[in-house]
Amino acid sequence: MSVERKEFGTMPDGRTVYRYILSNSSENEVHILTLGATLHSFIVDDKNGNKTDVLLGFDTVEDYLEKSDYQGATVGPVCNRIGNAAFSIDGVEYKLTANEKDVTCLHSGGEYSFVVWNAMVIDSDTVEFSYISPDGLNGFPGTINNSVTFKFTEENKLVIKYSAVSDKDTFINLTNHAYFNLNGFDSGDILSHSIMIDADKVTAVDTMSIPTGENFSVDGTVFDFRQPKLIGKDIDADNEQLGFTGGFDHNFCINNWDKTLRKCITAESDVSGLKLNVYTDLPGVQFYAGNFLKGICGKEQKPMNKRSGFCLETQYYPDTPNKSEFPSCFCKAGEEFVSQTVYEITLAE
Repeated sequence: MSVERKEFGTMPDGRTVYRYILSNSSENEVHILTLGATLHSFIVDDKNGNKTDVLLGFDTVEDYLEKSDYQGATVGPVCNRIGNAAFSIDGVEYKLTANEKDVTCLHSGGEYSFVVWNAMVIDSDTVEFSYISPDGLNGFPGTINNSVTFKFTEENKLVIKYSAVSDKDTFINLTNHAYFNLNGFDSGDILSHSIMIDADKVTAVDTMSIPTGENFSVDGTVFDFRQPKLIGKDIDADNEQLGFTGGFDHNFCINNWDKTLRKCITAESDVSGLKLNVYTDLPGVQFYAGNFLKGICGKEQKPMNKRSGFCLETQYYPDTPNKSEFPSCFCKAGEEFVSQTVYEITLAE
């Protein structure tokens, strides 16, 4: 195992953005940028022994700042959407940045995803990224001390551990927004990938993609992924929920959530022979099929077209600060938010 640091580019204010490369003995690699604590590359051997980078992303700092749809970025302090860009704590309303259609707050206004994090090598397989979010930025209460550690193992497991502590009562819900294509970032759409999600229920949304408060059963619906199913099989079905979001872009409620780490998702490509296993200790995962990718050029100037990557964002449910019936991500002052997600890539059997 080894960690290498290289310069990736320069921020507009002159600060250097670094890329940390974690390698194992199979010469497989994970690359992480200090800009946004961003997963830039996940390079593994496919079934033919070809090195394959399964993450969408960009080659320059400028592209990440100007074109990004959160490719690989750490998202916080509260990921996903908050309805009407506001929430209340103890009767005090906090108005947030309404960065989506001037109505909702999406990914906390992008704060964590577009700042430069500090990085420190912890071990030959681990790098810790840290960032202090100032009180009141984008409307969120509390100065929040954040750390995200990335550990890459000999078994091609990327272990992500999140920690955050605020000096004021607040909401914290951190995730990573990696876009996966198990055939490689430059290989077309992901509709022929199969996916299995251990979830009996999905969170219903309205026309603004804000949860209604209902978690509906997947039984007999296009959202039933409890057995492996091709992503493309039902993605364009005549379904009101799919119509609201242009395809799959919903929170799946993980079965039997008990705050312990366990495998809840498997995705697989029969082209590359690669399989992605996702483990989390959080109650939900946003399965997003890249419906709104618009052909912007990414790595090697290859276009990231509609549905050329899928996201599996482990999380508390969207709009949780405004939904008391959902599992809560409220953190009192001084209370530590901790969670863990593992992305494991293997060869399919």
